[in-house]
Amino acid sequence: MTRHVAVIDIGKTNAKVALVDLATSSEVALRTVANEPVRQGQYPHHDVERLWAFILGSLAEIDREQRIDAISITTHGATAVLVDASGELALPVLDYEFDGPDALAGDYDTIRPAFFETGTPRLPAGLNLGAQLFWQQKRFPADFARTAAMLMYPQYWALRLTGVAASEVTSLGCHTDLWNPWKADFSSLVDRLQWRRLMAPVRQAKDRLGPILPALARQTGLDPQTPVYCGLHDSNASLLPHLLSDKPPFSVVSTGTWVVSMAVGCSKVALDPARDTLVNVNALGDPVPSARFMGGREFSLLTEGQSEDWTEDDIATVLARKTSLLPSTQQGSGPFPHYAAGWLNAEGITAGQRFVAISFYLALMTATCLDLIGGEGSTIVEGPIARNRLFTRMLAAATARAVIASEAATGTSIGAALLASDQGTPQGRGERTEPSADPLWTSYVRSWRSAVDERA
Repeated sequence: MTRHVAVIDIGKTNAKVALVDLATSSEVALRTVANEPVRQGQYPHHDVERLWAFILGSLAEIDREQRIDAISITTHGATAVLVDASGELALPVLDYEFDGPDALAGDYDTIRPAFFETGTPRLPAGLNLGAQLFWQQKRFPADFARTAAMLMYPQYWALRLTGVAASEVTSLGCHTDLWNPWKADFSSLVDRLQWRRLMAPVRQAKDRLGPILPALARQTGLDPQTPVYCGLHDSNASLLPHLLSDKPPFSVVSTGTWVVSMAVGCSKVALDPARDTLVNVNALGDPVPSARFMGGREFSLLTEGQSEDWTEDDIATVLARKTSLLPSTQQGSGPFPHYAAGWLNAEGITAGQRFVAISFYLALMTATCLDLIGGEGSTIVEGPIARNRLFTRMLAAATARAVIASEAATGTSIGAALLASDQGTPQGRGERTEPSADPLWTSYVRSWRSAVDERA
């Protein structure tokens, strides 16, 4: 029986290995390390060898404490790995925040598929994976020519663990320009650039690719028959438990470096690619209307070195004065990609009031994302921002719907672990916040939205 699943969770800011107990849907062990790109060489890139050493060391440590029954994988999106015939890197793994691909934006725009084909909005830097690959092919043709396989990031780690190459739709369908979610096939771009031959066979996220390689079993002490599952994109890992057990309509907000909102079973709306709405593909292969902004990054920048203590009096003051942060601290993505951030009614505010206003800003940005994708029903918040009660209270007020803050420290880990189980587990556990009856909360929401509209 599979009970304890080690989840390799590579986020943009931090990498983790978590041991998930499927019987309790909880993390019982966790190892973390900062995930900083290397800013040397041909371009900024991910230090995969450092991550690999961390992964193997963490697996070995955790297995000595509690036997690992299986391994699953989840990572951030917008990342591909080009490997040669021996499985070695043909080129470094590009950091999607590098703006190098913008140099060829004009050429790329003439060949990329339309939004109606892929559900992918045009995004800057390397956020469109197709733009990354196009730039690498043009700038480094000899290295690119050595490529035997284009792997999505979770499946790269699966290859290193098992020796089996695979593709998977949640990462292929994550604003890449590479996947047609309506046909469940590669997009016209893949054929136009003759990349289909480089794409590994498409497997389901829950497919068991094989046991770990014998050398890795010897190195880590894991059972040589430990199965490794194909893996999936991190936001879709957060969504998966709810797909398996919750009744639509509902929305899931996955938080980390990015805050990604996903609507399940909700009213169909026309998505606006200019506001960073998109179509994700869930682990069952179905299209999911989504919207996102770089909320975790914004929160870190805005609160760095600042106190996070606050009081109910701080809330009352912010609501009464309508002290507000307006979008966007991180420009180029999100529902207001070209707006410059600014403060309103912030003269003389205390550190506590500033923290309250920042938390409210994140909630109002998230509510905007949910509006853009037609969100309905309860909103489940996964990940670190779920622990911010200011965020959940304002999100409930701004959406006029209940918000459930997931108890799991990392919703992605729980979802990824479920790939190793045939059982859906009841979700919706966590603190439930209903919209406040105090009119000051709704007045604040109206004021913020009015101020944003005026800036337009």
